[in-house]
Amino acid sequence: MKLPAALTHLPREARDTLFMLGVIGWVVAPMLGELPLWCGAFTGVVILWRGVLAWRGQPLPGKWWRLGLLAFAVAATLISFKTLLGRDAGVTLVVVLLALKTLELRAQRDAFVVFFLSFFLMLTNFFYSQSLLTAAGMLVALLGLLTALVNAHMPVGRPPLWHAARIAGGMTLLGAPIMVALFLLFPRMAPLWGLPGDAMTGRSGLSAEMTVGNIASLALDDSVAMRIAFEGEPPAQSALYFRGPVLSNFDGLRWRPTEGFGLLRGEDAQLKVQGLAVRYQVTLEPNHRPWLLTLDATPTAPDLAQGRARMTAELQWLQDRNATELLRYQATSYPQFSYGPLTLEASLTPYLALPQGFNPRTRALAQELTASAPAGGPWGEALVKAALERLRTGGYVYTLEPGLYGRDSADEFWFDRKAGFCEHIAASFVILMRAANVPARVVTGYQGGQRNPVDGFWTVRQSDAHAWAEVWLSGQGWVRVDPTSVVAPSRTGTFARLEAPRGALASAILGTVSPRFALNLRATWEAVNNRWNQWVLNYTQASQLNLLKDLGFESPSWEDLIYLLCAIVVTVSLGGVAWSAWGRHRQDPWLRLLAQARSRLQRAAITPPDHATPRQLAQQLVQPASNRAPIEPNSPLDTRPATHTAIHTAIHTAIQADIQADTQAASQQGSHPDAQAFADWLLRLEALRYASAPERGALPRQLSTLRREFQQLRWGA
Repeated sequence: MKLPAALTHLPREARDTLFMLGVIGWVVAPMLGELPLWCGAFTGVVILWRGVLAWRGQPLPGKWWRLGLLAFAVAATLISFKTLLGRDAGVTLVVVLLALKTLELRAQRDAFVVFFLSFFLMLTNFFYSQSLLTAAGMLVALLGLLTALVNAHMPVGRPPLWHAARIAGGMTLLGAPIMVALFLLFPRMAPLWGLPGDAMTGRSGLSAEMTVGNIASLALDDSVAMRIAFEGEPPAQSALYFRGPVLSNFDGLRWRPTEGFGLLRGEDAQLKVQGLAVRYQVTLEPNHRPWLLTLDATPTAPDLAQGRARMTAELQWLQDRNATELLRYQATSYPQFSYGPLTLEASLTPYLALPQGFNPRTRALAQELTASAPAGGPWGEALVKAALERLRTGGYVYTLEPGLYGRDSADEFWFDRKAGFCEHIAASFVILMRAANVPARVVTGYQGGQRNPVDGFWTVRQSDAHAWAEVWLSGQGWVRVDPTSVVAPSRTGTFARLEAPRGALASAILGTVSPRFALNLRATWEAVNNRWNQWVLNYTQASQLNLLKDLGFESPSWEDLIYLLCAIVVTVSLGGVAWSAWGRHRQDPWLRLLAQARSRLQRAAITPPDHATPRQLAQQLVQPASNRAPIEPNSPLDTRPATHTAIHTAIHTAIQADIQADTQAASQQGSHPDAQAFADWLLRLEALRYASAPERGALPRQLSTLRREFQQLRWGA
């Protein structure tokens, strides 16, 4: 038996259970990469086990089985995280507890617990990602959970899942205006969750420190680091240096910021700018760091919606909290600038320090360059030119796979391997300069980017992370020197970038696609993602207050947001009540329900006249098509409101007496079970019309019951 046919012949309980397990798997799948490996395996095995039990109709496991699995899950969580509290440990526990709860689904109450636990788990996906793909996946999960919930409230018969899905979709559409109003007007609080932060292999990106030599290969990470919108003409790509951490403390293996020295006041940088200003807006992806990436050099603080920014003496801008959510800020920079002392002074001493016992051949090379440098001229300028000339003509290459470096990484770079990525080149250059008694340091950040032709934003990726050098020259101050641009001009001068080699599958798929089409498709997708970031993820309290200003509020506050939201909710509620009352006044609800039943019959190729009574419709329904007689116009049923209680009571009693006889007669004629269920419902509808006075007091409740039963009828649906 094929799978679709087997599913249609399963009992309703088994079918509903399998659908619910599928929805749970969809909810859990996106976060498995963020949870321990055992959690994904455990959850998958439990859900698969529960599915097999439902498919085969076997009993659920006993209490001791469930307790043993629960003890294992709690112990494994405790071992993995050393605690049961916190985000990751809590989500892990919720995932495994949800899986275990499916093993004790014995009542509708248990199913509701699973539903609402799944709703909560659906939200926890946004702890790890708030991307457009995650949002789309969770919207599908929401529709699936609502479908399962609606289906669980249909206890009669075996209603098709698509019918429950249609009701769930209608509920979602009805709730969409409320969702939009809450999104626009509900006061924004502090960030509720953060986004994902980030041996022998590394990935490109920006870090708070740099260790040269222990990464054998570098995989390019094409994820977006930030997006830039320039006002007017942007600078050349070769001038796009976005400044990040400045690394000046070197212990022989690791580069780190100097403790305390980099936290001096920005005024101590002695920054002087000239030329035209470049104004731009940065949309920074969450990186869990306080860095505000700006172009060199930015003399004034970036305009933040919340918090404040400060500049260190090394020109790096920081905010007072980590970027745990999408951050947007305005900045003004000057590509032409100078800063730092013009004469050698004590503050430059930390930039000359080198640990003893490391890189002896590089020290010897520095002495050779110093001895051969011409006398006179700015301090260190000749040494810089000599080192760059050696890089240009000495056979040095820029590669993503330089191999492992040893203890003396600068010696290996200058004399042995002559290959590396920007970290090797910049660090080796700075060590050489310090050995030649020239103050120098490593600056990290991002260089370059690409303009998206769809929306005009410049996209800076993690693969654009870069390291360059700054040297101090007498009479000039600190000067940027990018030795990587000498070794590989394409790294900074054009749009050409080193690319990691594709795998066999990627080559097979992308090899048949036009490169231009692939680039256009990528640009369109990133433009859509950018709009998602700008309009949704970066919709802050400042955006809310600006919206109120556009609506006419002079000095809006968060209290105004609450007042406006309450006014909208009250107005919409009153409008809904008025609409419902008007609809009931305009048409008898009993007649409206009868009209819906007649429409259902017409879709099933039965065309009764408008004057047909429910009893006549039921007779037409259960009779074979060849024996159906036309309905005479003299209908015995008066659909107008009843006025004579005694007459209506007699008619109601007669109808009740005939229902069983009609049901038996229809059964003897061999009518379809679904048609017979519809006929029985029509007879109950007619009986309700002629109910006695006490029974008419419960008319709204009984009509509501009949309306729910009608929605569950399969005939003609």
